[in-house]
Amino acid sequence: MNKNSLTQTEIVEKYRKEFPAAKSLFIDFGGCVIETKVNSEDLLADLKNYFKEFLIAGTKGDILITAHECPPADLGLKYIVKEPDQGKVKIKEEHADLADGRVVYKRLTGMIFAFGRGGNIALGPCIENSNQVINFINNRFIEYKLNQGCLLGHAAGVIKNGRGIAIAGFSGMGKSTLALHLMSKGTTFISNDRVMIEDNDSQVTVYGVAKQPRINPGTALNNPDLARIIAENDKEKFLSLTQTELWNLEHKYDALIDECYGKNKFILRGPLNGLVILNWQRDNSETVIKIVDPIERKDLLPAFMKSTGLFYLPDSSDKIEDPDIDHYAAILSKTTLIEISGGVDFDKATNACLKFMDLGTL
Repeated sequence: MNKNSLTQTEIVEKYRKEFPAAKSLFIDFGGCVIETKVNSEDLLADLKNYFKEFLIAGTKGDILITAHECPPADLGLKYIVKEPDQGKVKIKEEHADLADGRVVYKRLTGMIFAFGRGGNIALGPCIENSNQVINFINNRFIEYKLNQGCLLGHAAGVIKNGRGIAIAGFSGMGKSTLALHLMSKGTTFISNDRVMIEDNDSQVTVYGVAKQPRINPGTALNNPDLARIIAENDKEKFLSLTQTELWNLEHKYDALIDECYGKNKFILRGPLNGLVILNWQRDNSETVIKIVDPIERKDLLPAFMKSTGLFYLPDSSDKIEDPDIDHYAAILSKTTLIEISGGVDFDKATNACLKFMDLGTL
């Protein structure tokens, strides 16, 4: 057998037999139900706690995933290294494309994810890396929506009074921070970091992902609804840092929406009435908020556009290439594009977003 003559179907069948997964949970992603079977009570408990707002009773899902707690597996595949993203140096992922699917190997954790026509499976130290299993589950939903024709966006999303906005920004601009400021003012969460948008003729629809916000200590300390997630003995240490040091800190916390803002504050679908692009700077200049034309301001759109990445397998040849900037501009021209530039002012941005959702104007 040569290096990659193994099929994805054979991998799935082998590990489902060796490490049977019989414990199920059903997650409703706004009409698409994903059944996840596991072989570990601890992993089941982690997943149930994380996805608790979206769990339903069920006997069969639209998509089946199995996750198998087991020793790191050597599949004997010849992998292709995924080069680090711009500004990064550490190689984290490798992949192998097989006749009927794809295998992604996580170099730092030893986790393996296989998906395609043979099924969806996660292998390795799943309990220790439950966040990667969570991401894999969410990625199956993203793939499902992209194959229905949605565009992928790098954005957070909230909704109020039946009007939804997505919030994107160039690196480090604070889209999650603004979304959580809006949550403290009574909005409902749609998504933290990824959205899918769909052109429905009369309106644009935004779909969220069941991914809880991961925030840095600065965001938590400056929001009373979030401060509780930081242990008391850590608060003093973080408060001694400057705003710039807090902004650049790599430490992250999961901010579970139901625990911070209450139940029924996280949905996964809504109208996209506006897209906010954060294009501001950490200086003392005046914050400027204005509506712009996406056809004329295509320079802003890369802040929202997101490459589909390794965890997406298109269901047809016409989806192999990611949509171009003109495609994004055409759909976004059916909604309202709002640029926030000048100096950083989360209070002013929050008030503008609330006014737009309440009244439809800035």
